[in-house]
This record gives sequence, structure tokens and C-alpha cells, in this order.
Amino acid sequence: MIVLVVLLVALAWIDFKTFQLPDPLTISLAAYGLIANGILGLGWTDTPSALIGCVSGYLSLYLLNLAYIKIKKMHGIGMGDAKLLAGLGACFGWQSLPYILIIASITGLLGGYIWLKVHQQDSSHVFPFGPFIALGGIITLIWLILNAPLNHLSMY
Repeated sequence: MIVLVVLLVALAWIDFKTFQLPDPLTISLAAYGLIANGILGLGWTDTPSALIGCVSGYLSLYLLNLAYIKIKKMHGIGMGDAKLLAGLGACFGWQSLPYILIIASITGLLGGYIWLKVHQQDSSHVFPFGPFIALGGIITLIWLILNAPLNHLSMY
């Protein structure tokens, strides 16, 4: 769990500073999720949900980017963001992806507005979305931790 938070904070910081999410870290996040859930059984979801989450996390942003390219004739989302979401899907399962994306989108809209105002740019300029995806992952983790005791009570 600590590894997950440290990795997400590091990825958010790197993307904020460089506008890039390094493959070794995003792929490590996906591997961490798949190993924790699949091999060790220490994760927040089962193996099939982790695998589906990994694939669908990547594909959702990849396909969104393809649509954006078709409409705007330019990239809208970096593939590092797709790999980051794939890693979170592997950690928390496909069921968590809508929540992560909603949190990332809402905080990203607010953060993007502030970013553009602070940097005195118009909406045609880019800003990093990875920190907001990472924030969505951290909020999801906190939610899962806070609800874990309640989930065990529902078994009785």
C-alpha cells in the first residue's frame, strides 16, 4: 500500500514537472497491481478484475485519444496517462475505473483552469493530466481502506 502511494506521488510529481510519465514507473504500477492481486492475493480485487482493469484502463484513454485525433487532428491525451490508468485498473479492478476517471476529470478541470490562469495561457495549451489520475487513485485507495471494515461486516 505504501509502495502504491509513493509510486503515485512520484508519477504525479514527474508528470507535473516534465509532462511525461516514464514507462518504467507506469509499467511497474501495473505489474505491482497484477502481482499483488493475482499472485500474492494481497490486493483490493480478484485476478480477473485486475486483468480486465489493466486492459480497459489503457484502452479507455487510448480510444478517447484516437477519437480526439480524428476530430481535432492532434493528440489530446498522452499514452503515459493511459498506462497510469491501466496500472490503477490492475491495482483496484475495472470497477474502480469510472470513479478514478470522474475524480480525475473534475479535479483536472479545476486544476487545468488554475494552471492556464497561473501560466497566462489559453485553452489550446496543454497541462499534465497524470497528477489528477494519480489523485483519483489515491482517493480510491483511501475510500477502499475506510470501507474495508464495513465490507467485512456485511459478510455476517
